[in-house]
Amino acid sequence: MQDLIPINVVIGDRTYRIKIEPQDEEVVRRTLKLINDKVIEYKTQFAGRDMQDYIAMVVLWYATQPPSEEAPALNHTVLDALARMEQQLEKVL
Repeated sequence: MQDLIPINVVIGDRTYRIKIEPQDEEVVRRTLKLINDKVIEYKTQFAGRDMQDYIAMVVLWYATQPPSEEAPALNHTVLDALARMEQQLEKVL
């Protein structure tokens, strides 16, 4: 198993430090761009109280997308990142 590399990811208006497999970095960065583009799209289309509302909308959208060829690696990485973010949010609340 390769060593995990740390990267900083920005989702919405927050930065998270996660560790990923080096070969997954491109997929993670493309996914982050997609997520942040969707957050911006939803902010312009829908009323929301805060960034958490928009992120929840994006997560719902993302979860209902049909699987793609890169889905196994992508889903694993994204689910891990989401789980870590959820743990961090629970600590704050």
